[in-house]
Amino acid sequence: MSATKGNILISYPFLGDANFERSVVLLCENNDSGSFGFILNKSTDLTLNEVIDKPLLLDCPIYLGGPVAQDAIFFIVQQDQPLLKDSTWIAEDIYWGGDFDHLLDLLSKGEYSGEQCRFFLGYSGWSDGQLESELQSDAWIVSDINPTVVLHTQPNKMWQQSLITLGGKYKQMANYPIDPRLN
Repeated sequence: MSATKGNILISYPFLGDANFERSVVLLCENNDSGSFGFILNKSTDLTLNEVIDKPLLLDCPIYLGGPVAQDAIFFIVQQDQPLLKDSTWIAEDIYWGGDFDHLLDLLSKGEYSGEQCRFFLGYSGWSDGQLESELQSDAWIVSDINPTVVLHTQPNKMWQQSLITLGGKYKQMANYPIDPRLN
């Protein structure tokens, strides 16, 4: 199966890449120039208030979006209508990027809640043809799972829950040990 913008990529249990072990990635773009997305389930110990100059009343956790550009903050938002300036539609009511200062203002005014936003250090990127090659080598499971549902799943349970939702052989994979040699 090929992947398109808005799909969820679920890593196979024994991927062998520490950056993506047991990860769930929201694919934000996949075209002739390459692909990029954000790992949704890799928490950090950082919060937004720790890394921005304009403290907010609410504090949002920051996730590790991927191994590329980990010195920059990226974000996705869930919105019924595009309130956020310059945001780019991904799927259903999920958008990425946009005017960061505008987003901070919306959060400060309570027009967005922390549950509607996810902030990332870095992103996951693939050069032209790289993701397709990884899909052919069974590194990723492509899913049409609703990204909104995924965003509201606890990060430490997201990989397993995504596989269970797919059912069949994937449901069995959800309980594979991290290292089968230790079993």
